Amino acid sequence: MKASSHLAEAYALDKRDIAKSFSRAAHSYDSVAGLQRQVGSALLALLPICFRPARTLDLGSGTGYFSACLSRRFGGQTLALDIAPGMLEYARSQRPMADLLWICADAERLPLASGSLDLVFSCLALQWCNGLEVALKEVARTLAPDGLFALATLLPGTLCELEQAWRGVDDGVHVNRFLPAHEVERAVSTSGLKPVQTIQRRWVMHYPDTPALLHALKALGAHNVNAGRSHGLGGRRTLAALSQGYERLREPDGLPARYQVYLTLLQRRTG
Repeated sequence: MKASSHLAEAYALDKRDIAKSFSRAAHSYDSVAGLQRQVGSALLALLPICFRPARTLDLGSGTGYFSACLSRRFGGQTLALDIAPGMLEYARSQRPMADLLWICADAERLPLASGSLDLVFSCLALQWCNGLEVALKEVARTLAPDGLFALATLLPGTLCELEQAWRGVDDGVHVNRFLPAHEVERAVSTSGLKPVQTIQRRWVMHYPDTPALLHALKALGAHNVNAGRSHGLGGRRTLAALSQGYERLREPDGLPARYQVYLTLLQRRTG
């Protein structure tokens, strides 16, 4: 087998593991979701002020924070769809709003009628798809002719400090792989969608120490879910080596964790 095939297998995502990971994180997610809130707010700001969708989908809705925001802002019906049943169960209990409809499904197989949505909003969810182009085509299929898709996803360079620190410990796969911008744009170009506005931004979060960062990633359910990942941290000695390497990257505000984010407003192509 070629080296590239080994690499593809190592970076493949197991949807069952993703669903379980985020389900387990449901009760802790909101307490550590500062980045997600900041990115989602920036994504909402891309939407035209005069836009009034009658039917909205929050794709990868998690605990329903932005589902509720979308419902309050636009009215109409809001669908909150997530692959993790535990997330949906928790979200339903925390945000019992009459106009929110909760759906457990995969973004690559949307159980929705063609042309049935006016707005799709997806904040830091589609990076967990094995086939971004498949998910984008599903969004294009379900959007009405004048519908909009607000998308935020992660790019390479995300958690680069954590990846650098791990390289001083072993050669395992410890950080999730993210598609580069040109591959995201290629997927968009073949999806039936066209860009209205696109922004690339960097967010930096700071943590007091390495265990705090690892705890936050686990609490989010966003720790390493690659099929070829190394299981477990390997004990105190491994964690100590990782921390020692990460400490070399310390900044005045703490240990940095950088996130490269691709934000785009897309419209369904017509004609």
